[in-house]
Amino acid sequence: MRTPRALLAAVLTAAALAVPGHAQAQTAAWTLTTAQRQAYLTYYAPLILKRADESSGREGTDWLSNYDFDRDGDFSDNRAHWRDVPAYLAGAHPDWQIRPTAYTALIEYTSAGTKELVLIYHLYNAADKDFKDIHDWERVELRITGVTGDPGTGDTPVYATITDHKDHVMRPASSLNFMPAGTGRHLMVWQADGSDLDSVTVNRHGHELRFATDSWATVAGRMNTGAKAEVDINNDSDKNVHYAFVPAGSAGAVSAWGAQPITGATAGALAANVDDDTDVPWTAVKRVTYELQDLADVVPTHWSGGGWATHWLPDTSVDVLLETPVVGESGAAEVPAGTQRFYTASRDSAAGDLTDGRDGVLSKAWFYGAYSGEANADTISGSDDFGGFAGLGTDSQGRTRGAASGDPASHGAYWRQHDFFVHTGVVDTGERTESGTWLPAGWDRPENGGFDGRWVQLFAD
Repeated sequence: MRTPRALLAAVLTAAALAVPGHAQAQTAAWTLTTAQRQAYLTYYAPLILKRADESSGREGTDWLSNYDFDRDGDFSDNRAHWRDVPAYLAGAHPDWQIRPTAYTALIEYTSAGTKELVLIYHLYNAADKDFKDIHDWERVELRITGVTGDPGTGDTPVYATITDHKDHVMRPASSLNFMPAGTGRHLMVWQADGSDLDSVTVNRHGHELRFATDSWATVAGRMNTGAKAEVDINNDSDKNVHYAFVPAGSAGAVSAWGAQPITGATAGALAANVDDDTDVPWTAVKRVTYELQDLADVVPTHWSGGGWATHWLPDTSVDVLLETPVVGESGAAEVPAGTQRFYTASRDSAAGDLTDGRDGVLSKAWFYGAYSGEANADTISGSDDFGGFAGLGTDSQGRTRGAASGDPASHGAYWRQHDFFVHTGVVDTGERTESGTWLPAGWDRPENGGFDGRWVQLFAD
């Protein structure tokens, strides 16, 4: 027979395990397999409807790309080499592999016995702002609940967040439009071209993302017709579409669009070659496949113990206390556990001062979920004031990240590897509060039904 003290201990243990991020005590924890994680990332990969600005020797330069499209193992020359994409269209650089890519991470956790996911898609552009800047990354984030292990069975999107420059525009699932494809359910997102700002009031620019507010039925009814290719977007009106970037792993989506990969043989036919204000019919929209890779592919390039100086500058750094190593697809450690420094200032070998002042992904608040969600896209960005790193930002329970992890000494000093804030999708206008929860210590462990995919490479390089 249990003593009162033992019974109290059992009750407290069950209560602790019921905190979001842990399985309930009475529910056996389980985790997805690698194949299932890949499948969810593919199933929910976004459909990117993009405008181009490709006249005057810029043909093809509004393609999405990958970090090593030029195959030289050096990210610092990407902006300079991206200028030569028109020559690639003409047959130069046969060694290049443009391979439009979204760099992904899957956050898997268990909340009150329910499996949930946060899916991150980092869309990579090798140059930005009329070739003035390097490494432009915009991201799409989705939270999925009711995960069963079989994508599309029982699971439901909760919200999505997109990057509009430095703003994080959030919408509940009821306000989102998806392309149903049988093999996927793809959030419809519009992306601007890479041109610089022309007018504060009318020009969407610099690869910013917006939600497509037209339904899939509307787009599907027009996509193979001579109707003008455009979609309505949040906080603005209809915008031209010159590209459809379709996830390669979703056979239904690829078939519906007739999308093709970019190769030396197909490149010429898959470049839009039009200005941003040029109207084209839907039949002229270039339909291109993109692949999924891992944010964890990029993480080791920042590491102070590796070859970071090839790609980055030491002007900006972030310290992360790694509980477990960063691992490659084979499971081999690429960055060891312990407190590690990562250098994140962009290095542009073609710039006089070697940089455009941008920082890599490990310095981004969204990498840790620690951003201020907003209902509307601002005309001029820069309102992310949550203060998660400093320990100022609190969740719906009033906890800071240090309170959730049990390490208040980390505030303003270092990130813990598994610090992550899960949003509810409800916008909180308070300056230092967000609707959601800092996941507690141990959420990522398999015995608690968790997995932190920011540090693990899932897809074959």
